[in-house]
Amino acid sequence: MERSIGTEGGDDSSILIPLNEARRERLGMPVTFHRKELDQILRLYGRMVAANEWRDYAIDHLPERAVFSVFRRTSETPLYSITKNPSLARKQGIWSVTSATGLILRRGHDLSRVLAVFDSKLKLVEA
Repeated sequence: MERSIGTEGGDDSSILIPLNEARRERLGMPVTFHRKELDQILRLYGRMVAANEWRDYAIDHLPERAVFSVFRRTSETPLYSITKNPSLARKQGIWSVTSATGLILRRGHDLSRVLAVFDSKLKLVEA
């Protein structure tokens, strides 16, 4: 039995588009962080403030991406930017962490794995 294109179960049956993305594109709404995503980012921010590494942050909701930028001082350029870009969901991943120089430190589909770039590494100290 031959399968026709577009039938259920076929290889090329359809392309699935999340409804919230289709609505956002149609209405021209900006990309935003969801509550759970913002909770993970702010938990990391709190740890870094307690370690006296970061002092300020900014959130930008743009039409094509949402950016959480962290600063050492308010008047400086951001040390790091955590970016959510839904257009890259099928490619490199929706999340990326960029340094102040523009270098992409980590990119991926899972926010917790992308934020793992900030986890402190154990160092060998010789006596």
